[in-house]
Amino acid sequence: MAPFAIPFPDIDPVALRLGPISIKWYGLAYMAGLLLGWLYAKGLLRRDRLWPAGKPPFALDRADDLLLYMTLGVLVGGRLGNVLFYEPLYYLQNPLEIVAVWKGGMAFHGGLIGSIIAIILFARRAGANTWSVLDLCAAATPMGLFFGRLANFVNGELWGRPSTLPWAIAFPEAGPVPRHPSQLYEAALEGLALFVLLAWLTHSRLALHRPGAVAGTFLAGYGIARSFCELFREPDFSLGPISAGILYSLPMVLAGIWMIVTAPGRIPPPADARPTR
Repeated sequence: MAPFAIPFPDIDPVALRLGPISIKWYGLAYMAGLLLGWLYAKGLLRRDRLWPAGKPPFALDRADDLLLYMTLGVLVGGRLGNVLFYEPLYYLQNPLEIVAVWKGGMAFHGGLIGSIIAIILFARRAGANTWSVLDLCAAATPMGLFFGRLANFVNGELWGRPSTLPWAIAFPEAGPVPRHPSQLYEAALEGLALFVLLAWLTHSRLALHRPGAVAGTFLAGYGIARSFCELFREPDFSLGPISAGILYSLPMVLAGIWMIVTAPGRIPPPADARPTR
């Protein structure tokens, strides 16, 4: 081990063993993110004043259906994102490994695309404003990101670039060189900081009254936070100085800015200003 490197904490990636069944921290992180996000979303739906004209986009009892849609979107999208965006050649040679989700291998950008598709399908079925449903889910998503990045750290994966800082850690699978604990940087910025920002917008600035503004802030905020953290994270692959994470995040920043700028045009007119039919 290199001098002054903090030893990687000896944390078993398996949280619980029940006979032949192993429950890993990574799976628990996804479960915690989805369930806490679902509870938080239900809390937002209960507060009428947060929504345009004091009316949430759909009834509270439909939140259970949204959880199901989001779970499928995150899992399917995240897995296919890892297959297509990061390791296409490996999975082309080993196609049966695509369904081996218990071995790990999820990509946020794929999960994002899967979630957006799931939200659109849910909104159409529920007869809800798609932009408002996007805002609702975006406000809760940083919870899942926070727990997911902590699970990355526990698993000793997605480590950072070599570092001489006092808090650098020697990850077992990365050799003796001390590295940035970039997973913790991402948990702090993509998870905690982004959640606080969005909560301030929803509760203090009533940003949910402008459909698309919260979702746009999430996209831009995540893209910026992820791109910053990529400066400290060992890249999966890169195109010159631009890592894959930055490359996939730049369109998010641009889309987020567009959604924020155009959000005022999506404000529903007052009830007495709407034409009768």
